[in-house]
Amino acid sequence: MVRNIVIFGGSSHPQLTETICNDLAVPPARILLGKFSVGETRVEIGESVRGKDVFIVQSGGGNINDHLMELLITVSACKTASAQRVTVVLPLFPYSRQSDLPYNKIGAPLARMPNSVGREKQYTFETVPQTPYLGSQEDSSLHGVPDGLSHKLANLQMNDHRNGNGHHDGNHQPKSQDFATKRRSTIESVVSEKSDFLDGNGSVTSVDAINGRQEANDALAHSSKTPDFQPRRGYKQWVAQAGKLVADLLTCAGTDHVITMDLHDPQYQGFFDIPVDNLYGRLLLRKYIQYSIPDYQEAVIVSPDAGGAKRATAIADSFDMKFALIHKERRPTQINDRQNASMMLVGDVADRTAILIDDLADTSNTITRAAKLLKRAGAITVYALVTHGVLSGDAIERINASALDKVVVTNSVDQADHKRRCSKLEVLEVGNVFAEAIRRVHHGESISALFQYD
Repeated sequence: MVRNIVIFGGSSHPQLTETICNDLAVPPARILLGKFSVGETRVEIGESVRGKDVFIVQSGGGNINDHLMELLITVSACKTASAQRVTVVLPLFPYSRQSDLPYNKIGAPLARMPNSVGREKQYTFETVPQTPYLGSQEDSSLHGVPDGLSHKLANLQMNDHRNGNGHHDGNHQPKSQDFATKRRSTIESVVSEKSDFLDGNGSVTSVDAINGRQEANDALAHSSKTPDFQPRRGYKQWVAQAGKLVADLLTCAGTDHVITMDLHDPQYQGFFDIPVDNLYGRLLLRKYIQYSIPDYQEAVIVSPDAGGAKRATAIADSFDMKFALIHKERRPTQINDRQNASMMLVGDVADRTAILIDDLADTSNTITRAAKLLKRAGAITVYALVTHGVLSGDAIERINASALDKVVVTNSVDQADHKRRCSKLEVLEVGNVFAEAIRRVHHGESISALFQYD
C-alpha cells in the first residue's frame, strides 16, 4: 500500500482510475463532479489533501472541453487546499494534434514569379511576398492590391516633378533632390510630398497637384478595403497553437508534474515549464505482436504515414522484421477543404501479414484506406495497432465495413461503447503502466524501466 498519496479520478474515464487504484492498493479519493444549472462545472473535494501527494487522472476523450475545465478546477482546488504536489495523469493529452504551421512542413513556402511569355514558371523561396514599390513590376500573385496602383503612383510623381519645375519663381527655388525618384512603400508618403508645392500663403500653385492628391486619396480609400482571402500555393490558414495554451493553463492552475502517453507530437513537452513524462505504448503493442499474432516474424510492420515511421521502425527493429511505408500527401484546394490524401505503398507486403502501427485513430480514415491499399498489394491479413483509439464520428462504421481484420487499441480513452459496437476491436489494458509510473514518481524512483522494451 502506498501511503500519503491521494488519487482523484475525473469523469472522462472512471474505469481507468479504478484500475490504477486497485494496482496501487489505494482507494480513490472522494470528489463531487457535476454542473450547475447554467452549465458551469462544479467540483467539490471530499477529503483533506493538506501535505499530500495528489494525482488527478483525466483523459482527453469524450467531451474534451468539459473534461479539461474540470481538470483545471480540480488542480486549482487541490493547490488551494495546500496539497504538497499535484500531478496530472493525462493518458491522452488534449489538443495535441494542432501543431501545423501556416506553411508546408517540408520547407519554406514557394511563391510563383510573374509569368513571362515563352518562359517556364519559376519559384522563389521568399517566406512572404515582396512589397511593391514605385517603378517595380507588380506581382500577379498578390491579392487585394488595386489594379495599376504602382503605375498611378509613378505618374503622380512625374506630374509633381513637372509642375514644380514649371511654376516656381525666383523666391521659391525647389531643390533638385526633392524631385529625385525615390522608393515609396506606402501611399501616405506620396501624399505628404504635396507640401513642397504650397507657397507661403498656403495656396496650391498647380491644378495638377490637386488632381494628383485626389487621385492618391482615392487609391488609399480603395486599398483600405479588406480583400477576400484566397489561399496561395504553399500557404495554409493560420492554425492556433492550442497545445501551448493547454500547457500554460495547466501550469497556471498549479500543476507540478504531468504524466502522459504517446504525444502526437513530442515537441509539446517543450511547451511546459514543469516536468513531463511521456510514456510509450510500444511495450503493450510489442507484447501483443509477440504473443497474439501467429508467425509474427514473417509479418511486415507498416507505417500509415511518414510522420509515424520512427515509431513503427522502432518496433520492426526490435523484432528484426521487415518494414513498409505508406506515403500520404494532402493537397487541399480550398482553405476548409481537406481532400483525401493520395496514398502510395513503399515496400512489399505480398503474401504476408501487414501490421499497421499508429499513435492515434480518430475518424479511422487513414487506417481503413491503408488497409484497402495493403489488401490490393497482396497482404493476407491486416492488423491495426493504435495507442489512442478515439474513434469519433462514424469511425466504428468505417472499421466494420473496411478490409481491416483486427483493430487493437489501448484503453487510454473509454472503449466500453466502442467494444460493444465493433467485433473487430480488441482493447489492451494501460492502467497498470500508469499505476507503476505513479508509484515510481511518488517514491522518487526512476521511470527509465518503463521505456525499455528489450
